[in-house]
Amino acid sequence: MSAVVLAAATATAVTLAPPAAADPSGGADAAGWQEVVDAPDAYPNTAVEWDVPITLSDGTILRANVFRPAKADGTPVDEQTPVVLNLTPYTKLLSTLASVAMEDPTLQPLVEDLGTILNLDVPFDGITELAAPAAQLGRVFGLNRDLVQNGYTQVIVDVRGTGFSQGQWDVLGPREQQDTVEVIDWVAAQPWSNGRIGTTGVSYSAINQIQAAGHRPAELDAVFAVEPGNDLLRDIVGTGGAIGVGFMPAWLGLVNGLKWVPDVEALLQGRFDAQWLRDRMADPFTKIPELVEALTAPTIEGVSPDALEVAQDGSFYQERQADLDAVEVPTFVFGNWHDIFANSEPEIYNSIPVSPGNKQLVMGDGYHAVLGEGFGTTGHPPTMVALQRAWFDHWLKDIDNGITEYGPVTLLQQGGGWTTTDQFPRAGVEYERMYLSTAPSGTAAHAVHDGSLRPTPPDSPARLTVAPGLRGVCSREAAQGTAGIAVVLGSNCTKDARFNEAEGLVFTSGPVADPTPLSGPINLHLNTVLDNPDGFWSVSINDVAPDGRSTVLSTGSLVASLRAIDDSKSTFTESGDYAQAHPYLTLDTRQPVVPGQPTQLDISMLPTDAILQPGHRIRIDVYASSIPRSLPLGPMLHDSKLAPQHVELDPSTPSYVTLPVVR
Repeated sequence: MSAVVLAAATATAVTLAPPAAADPSGGADAAGWQEVVDAPDAYPNTAVEWDVPITLSDGTILRANVFRPAKADGTPVDEQTPVVLNLTPYTKLLSTLASVAMEDPTLQPLVEDLGTILNLDVPFDGITELAAPAAQLGRVFGLNRDLVQNGYTQVIVDVRGTGFSQGQWDVLGPREQQDTVEVIDWVAAQPWSNGRIGTTGVSYSAINQIQAAGHRPAELDAVFAVEPGNDLLRDIVGTGGAIGVGFMPAWLGLVNGLKWVPDVEALLQGRFDAQWLRDRMADPFTKIPELVEALTAPTIEGVSPDALEVAQDGSFYQERQADLDAVEVPTFVFGNWHDIFANSEPEIYNSIPVSPGNKQLVMGDGYHAVLGEGFGTTGHPPTMVALQRAWFDHWLKDIDNGITEYGPVTLLQQGGGWTTTDQFPRAGVEYERMYLSTAPSGTAAHAVHDGSLRPTPPDSPARLTVAPGLRGVCSREAAQGTAGIAVVLGSNCTKDARFNEAEGLVFTSGPVADPTPLSGPINLHLNTVLDNPDGFWSVSINDVAPDGRSTVLSTGSLVASLRAIDDSKSTFTESGDYAQAHPYLTLDTRQPVVPGQPTQLDISMLPTDAILQPGHRIRIDVYASSIPRSLPLGPMLHDSKLAPQHVELDPSTPSYVTLPVVR
């Protein structure tokens, strides 16, 4: 690694060629996809059938809105069509309202140009970043009239226990997965369906369609999943063993609040569904009491089994993982390096046993609710609407439009631009160590300690101390943990970590002489000392520009007592280091720390793809907290006492980062 990253510290620098140039815009094919979207609609209108009942095998009734292509007078066309299905916990009403905003001729220009209209400067540029992709996300979130008025029927269904559907919310569980399969069967049997079914949706609606594909429903033909997760505990609920407090309480509150919104029309007409109300009363606030208990209980013994179920790995989360090996249908996965599900998105693509091209992966630089800018322009991928339309036109209508020749892996290379490749991580990755040293780099006087990254272990021992703090509110980690909402704080927070680094230990390399690509997961082996039985560590890897700007590329975290690693699910470098450590995150594997005794941790950061430009440096940040992204469970937080923590830099047991360098 010394010849690659620490060019300034070595006699000889190795010149690395950037990845092969390709066209992430999709060329002439993509221009054709957008032309199809922009062309006049084949049908002038949309016919809607509201709240269609779907009776499941256990007698529960789900409610669906059915949108069909229609004639000018609003009557549906006679011919059968392919069907695009979306199952949502956010109520059909919300998705329909989003569609109205996207399609209303008076509102559409405002929504589509919102980023331009709100073209604000620092420190308000975060508002622009949040607003710019609103139209793209909204069009794939629910109803897409471009699909309907060009020969598709779209069906949007409230999952059980949400919206106007009966039942108790199963939160992506086994019964809900069975529901999805039954709904696919129901759709295929309807007189307006030609039996060819695709699924689409964002976030939750992406997860449940990947789950359904793993059950191999006979009538499912294609999947278009925007920001799906699969290892939900490690993705967001309990990342590193700490609860995602920046997302989970607000999300559970949102869905639980929306599920209580009644069907007012039915109520006024005297046909109110009493079973709907009985089901809501039986489970008024799904998983909220358990989450609160897990966050506040002072001891493990004081946590109920129901709360433990959602706070640690086990059957609850294993039942919610899709059987990716069983997925047989063409699958398009769209994600972001700073999405709450960035841990799962590349893994979903890699694990599905479908040939590249028939499966596609796009990874951008945005967040869960902020997809990034520039789609549909030169050097960027096509718009999401164009990709979705091309995907379904090919797989549901047999149109030879070249979509399988796109990608198959289209990546925003952080520090560079959009690229296409045939795999992730990229070919040619070689893992190399860089060691944490107390020697000052001269680049981070603002930090608690300005250390360096070096090709050899330090010569003498040292102990560095870092304390929990609240500066993480202004950070890229906060934006990621809040699904992108914290981008409103502006780029001084999300694209420059120096404010947050004032509470961290910082270790920086010398500048690179040549473009230096990194691709894959990154692991930090950290030798620590705590003064209490537990603690929490949050780490990031950053790209430091010549002007000092420190941009977070990837992050990771770990509760110290949950450091036990499942080697059967971890990956290793050729030299035996962890490339990606997979901690058990179960309380029966918990190992309280012996205060004052050195304890080694392996903290893996999210997979990423980046390129260090000449003159840039790589940096590791180490923190003792990550508010508002994560907070340890109550018992772990109680044991840590929010006390200062120590990194022990010992030549005999060194701390080091393992970097995936593309040669």
